Amino acid sequence: MFQFEFMRYAFLASTFIAITCGVVGIYVVSRNFSFLAHTLSEIGFAGAAFAVFMGIAPLWGMLLFTLLGSVSVGELTTRSDQKESSISAISALFIGLGVLFLAISGSNSRYATNILFGSIIGVDHTGVVQLVALSIIVLLLIFLVQRPLNFDSFDHIGAQAHGVKSGVVGVIFLVALAMSVSIGSQIVGSLLVFILLTLPASTAKYLGRTIGSMMIWSIVIALIGVWAGLYLGFLTNWPVTFFIAIIEVAIYLGTYFFNLFRNSFN
Repeated sequence: MFQFEFMRYAFLASTFIAITCGVVGIYVVSRNFSFLAHTLSEIGFAGAAFAVFMGIAPLWGMLLFTLLGSVSVGELTTRSDQKESSISAISALFIGLGVLFLAISGSNSRYATNILFGSIIGVDHTGVVQLVALSIIVLLLIFLVQRPLNFDSFDHIGAQAHGVKSGVVGVIFLVALAMSVSIGSQIVGSLLVFILLTLPASTAKYLGRTIGSMMIWSIVIALIGVWAGLYLGFLTNWPVTFFIAIIEVAIYLGTYFFNLFRNSFN
């Protein structure tokens, strides 16, 4: 399998993306941002479609739209009394814009499929360098504010009482989340990127007892899903996204029911 250059590129890029999503996902789950991550994936779809319309790489359109959208959506939802309704309205708007950009760009269905469901197998050397570089930037952003971010994410009231600048920390995290959505979409597409940002971290909550251990579990579970998905996709020629989704869901459900079964006897 690794004799093929495209598979080596796919494994390298997806490894960094899985690590990034595993780390960021811990804070997505702890801050109850799962719905926001889903919204950003739809904003990313519109951005990728806009990039196709403009004749540039979809990744850069995703980054532009998600970076702008993350801060604005985050600000709107913190000030709005109807958080879910606000996010739903924004999701509908950007899905419509994405469909419009694809329609007026005259692109065929392959572009739409790649945007929605990812195309990591087709990544080239330049794409690998871009994805790895962006992943490292996201990880540096997280580790730059990790201590106050941990405090604010797991004990928001206590963080405010101790003078943590929650607003600044929140904006930095939203930027990191936006970038994670953009690069994660290269594996599973904008439609299912929230899988990598929520399921490994949600599973890790049942397995880890500290933030550090949960982060390690989240990374390991994300890597298992991505590596196994790429391997099975190579063997069967079925979509990699399908296998990643099935594997991550299976691990989550297995862990959930095992934990439920164990607790019933305690």
